[in-house]
Amino acid sequence: MTPSQMRMARAALKIGVRDLAEMANVATATLTRYENERGGMHTDTRDKVKRALESAGVVFIPENGGGAGVRLKFNRREVKAIERLENEGGIVGEDDV
Repeated sequence: MTPSQMRMARAALKIGVRDLAEMANVATATLTRYENERGGMHTDTRDKVKRALESAGVVFIPENGGGAGVRLKFNRREVKAIERLENEGGIVGEDDV
């Protein structure tokens, strides 16, 4: 998890640094310093933060030639709605789903 990914994950979840600090049981100063790229984080601390964000619904996308990033998971209800829409039939075309 890069500092940019952590910022993107918080933005996607609409949570503040204090919220994340509480979720991961990590000091807010540690998170702020890492996000602002003014210091690293111990591996175990970074893993705690990443697990907290993943538990909240974030999926981390590794560097794959298009850049590292994050996205939100779909919940079961959303997956069922997508499956229903995909199986409606009709004209095949591009979509943003």
